Amino acid sequence: MPEPGDTSASHSPKALLSKALGALDRTSEHIEKTILGLSVLFLAGLLIVHVLGRQLLGNGLTGQVELTQISLIVMTFAGLGYGVRRARHICMSAFYDQLSGWPRKALLVFISLLTGALMFYFAWYAWEYVSAIQDRGRTSSALQIPLWIPYLAAPIGFALAGIQYWLTAIRNLISRDIYRSFTEKEEYDAIPDDGAV
Repeated sequence: MPEPGDTSASHSPKALLSKALGALDRTSEHIEKTILGLSVLFLAGLLIVHVLGRQLLGNGLTGQVELTQISLIVMTFAGLGYGVRRARHICMSAFYDQLSGWPRKALLVFISLLTGALMFYFAWYAWEYVSAIQDRGRTSSALQIPLWIPYLAAPIGFALAGIQYWLTAIRNLISRDIYRSFTEKEEYDAIPDDGAV
């Protein structure tokens, strides 16, 4: 039995790995929240100024449609990782729901590893696309914003989602419980069996 004040348990490889993964999770969460928060605030401010300009001055903001589209692109891709973190992503779980115990956990780990790899592949492919757009010098039509800047949200979002899927797989490999994401334990309610068909 460890003595009070003995920190050997907190320095075990499993504890250190858990700490490092927790730090990675918190860092990616901070990035996601910052991008999403700033995008929502920007979009809200943009729409308010546009409506006030139209109502008070009879003329809205130039390029408002482009800026709205750019904000939605950024929010969509930045929200990928956040959706995975909160286990709010789409799940096709008919087969998964039939399993229990270690087969269920093994399938979740497999799905998380495979989906994470797919997200990293998409991130690489999106990076290639963003690089091609930058090389061609493409800009938006009204405001002449270089399109590679808002499209950079795609590889970043896919990479953050891939990190979250792999964190989910690792969490399930090192813990007894089943986790739908790094921080969200699986808590499906059992369907009550009241004898009714």
